[in-house]
Amino acid sequence: MSRDRLFLWDFPTRLFHWMLVLCIASAFITGQIGGNMIVWHGRIGLVVVGLIAFRLVWGLVGSTYARFSQFFPTPARLTAYLKGQWHGHGHNPLGAFSVFGLLALIAFQVGSGLFANDDIAFNGPLRALVGKDFSDTLTGWHRQTSNLLMALVALHVGAIVFYARVKKDNLVTPMVTGWKDNVQGESARGGGWVAFAV
Repeated sequence: MSRDRLFLWDFPTRLFHWMLVLCIASAFITGQIGGNMIVWHGRIGLVVVGLIAFRLVWGLVGSTYARFSQFFPTPARLTAYLKGQWHGHGHNPLGAFSVFGLLALIAFQVGSGLFANDDIAFNGPLRALVGKDFSDTLTGWHRQTSNLLMALVALHVGAIVFYARVKKDNLVTPMVTGWKDNVQGESARGGGWVAFAV
């Protein structure tokens, strides 16, 4: 059904997004402070593990625009977008690269953090499953990759600002309210409360 307003992002997708924003910011801050805050850094990492696991499942059973199949950047979609012929809703093909890149990098961060140590008092919950040398290697990767993650986050925010200022397309409001105004298209379906609860 065509309309001037469409329901774009379901509540679970929006909740995931803003919880992830809060957790990544908190993890970065606690990681930089170190000391006793590293315990909270580890706890926040465990929350992120849960969030990423949820998003992977929700990408299969969530509502229309939350599903990975809806925005996976195929060559045809990417070509259409670059030619200005893509007229979909939700993540555009270039934005999809950002989503998948962020999810993959965050998954690597929390995965490596599970085995990390700080050589003082903190060990990741799975540290005992690997030797000290491999734990140290993963710890090094975890620290180095955090800068790449912050760069991708900055790029993501920059793209949102670009869309707001240059293309006059507010991407933040739909991620808060779920609704996108002044567009025609079909509202998201599926991914209701039963799927969310399960």
